[in-house]
Amino acid sequence: MRTLPLAAESGAPLMAPDSMVEQPPADTAEMPQQEAARPIPEDALILLPVRNVVVFPGTILPLAIGRLRSQAAVQEAIRLELPLGVLLQRKPDVDEPGPDDVHRVGTSTSVLRYITAPDGSHQAVVRGLRRFRVTEFLTGHPFTVARVQYIDDPAHTSADVAVSERMHAGTNAGTVGDAEIEGRGRALKESALETLRLLPQAPPEMSAALRSIDDPAQLADVIGSLMDNTPEEKQALLETVDLKARLDKLLDVLARRIQVLKVSRDVAERTQASIGDLNRKHLLREQMRTIQKELDEGDDSATEIDELDRAITEARMPAEVDTVARKELKRLGRMSDASGESSMVRTYLEWLTELAWVSDPEAEINLAEARRILDQDHFGLDKVKKRILEYLAVRKLNPSGRSPILCFVGPPGVGKTSLGQSIAKATGRKFVRVSLGGVHDEAEIRGHRRTYVGALPGNIIQNLRKVGTRNSVMMLDEVDKLGAGGFHGDPASALLEVLDPEQNATFRDTYLAVPFDLSHVMFLCTANVLDTIPGPLRDRMEIIHLPGYTAQEKL
Repeated sequence: MRTLPLAAESGAPLMAPDSMVEQPPADTAEMPQQEAARPIPEDALILLPVRNVVVFPGTILPLAIGRLRSQAAVQEAIRLELPLGVLLQRKPDVDEPGPDDVHRVGTSTSVLRYITAPDGSHQAVVRGLRRFRVTEFLTGHPFTVARVQYIDDPAHTSADVAVSERMHAGTNAGTVGDAEIEGRGRALKESALETLRLLPQAPPEMSAALRSIDDPAQLADVIGSLMDNTPEEKQALLETVDLKARLDKLLDVLARRIQVLKVSRDVAERTQASIGDLNRKHLLREQMRTIQKELDEGDDSATEIDELDRAITEARMPAEVDTVARKELKRLGRMSDASGESSMVRTYLEWLTELAWVSDPEAEINLAEARRILDQDHFGLDKVKKRILEYLAVRKLNPSGRSPILCFVGPPGVGKTSLGQSIAKATGRKFVRVSLGGVHDEAEIRGHRRTYVGALPGNIIQNLRKVGTRNSVMMLDEVDKLGAGGFHGDPASALLEVLDPEQNATFRDTYLAVPFDLSHVMFLCTANVLDTIPGPLRDRMEIIHLPGYTAQEKL
């Protein structure tokens, strides 16, 4: 529950006991007056249509009076010392409401104070008295006037009427009905007090005022005016004549509001606890920076951590790799610069951030340009160049296809490596060469474990870091001279994972320990002979033989 701010043609619930009611000034001659065209009948009320506010009996509301007809109505009610009827407009945007633009049930009020401010605005403080229902609108007045029928709550009926009703319905029936209303009134008061306890800034005077009300009808009206419901919902509550039904409506509304407030309070407490934990961690970090500064370790370390954090963000790693990198970054932040493991973690993060995790857009393959480059760089070799052009044509038609690995086989000096350079030039890719001659350690391909001193990634990852992109041409030179498997593992088996198009999309270097996509790399191989190439590795290649040059070709 909350009170609403003062608004034009609207008001805010303002509850006070009778001893706190401000009486109207004795001298009302200074107030603006306007003679009515006709006298007001005894069974009629001067009506004040208002926007977005419902006045309940027993409540006090401030109203801002903006329309000239409304000002005339209030002044005439003051002059004649008559009650003022307040009715809610059906549509707030109507400036001159007629009989069809207002509800039929409203509240008669007494004007406690009427003030004309220096800026020309008019304000009135009214106190709700009784419900009424409009029976007939009257004409011939400069403001709205209507005949009304008052609607009283059971508490306001005379004792004789109450006794006659009990005699007609039976003594027990009256007692049971009174008990039900009294029980609902007590439950409503407890629910309202609990709602106030859950509100963060509820004034204590409001709780004291609610405890002082014993009449269930008055309690329902006061609580209904304090609820932050819509004007239409409050109007429906005002039109609920049966007191038991009115109490049941308020009990349902308060029950839902209590549940919402409890959930909101739990969320706020969890949020506050989370913010408190963040503030505590921030304070501890500041203290740690101060200590590190005293030890001449703070500024450089903090700057380096921030730079690595930015580098991780800019690298746009996959989610799995990003999680690993940030976990290692947190470990690095907790380590001292003098720690030996600190340099290892720092080097590992530098490797992760300097690799090309995102592929560059591939250049369009121009077959005519590729033919020109091949003819310009190499004389003869017509069958070889024709096969290379076929390979590039298939790759142009289906860039994501699983094409075989080209392997140029021939004696030294016939142009195997230069063919790879020409292919890179023709496809607009960077060229990198990896020599496999004499490699007998599997770690040269897969990398070393980080637990070893001086550990590094394998030659594949090292050269990709050097070239700075995954869209490159990588020539594996002298693949026939790989060392045989032994104590250090089998490098040929490790090379299978690199060249196999079904596996290299998730190539896992032992040093990085995270998957790296090699499927965008164009691999080429060279060899002098085929006999020493292992069978499984040879099955993944398309062999292109390059015979030796004749004397004429050399010339």
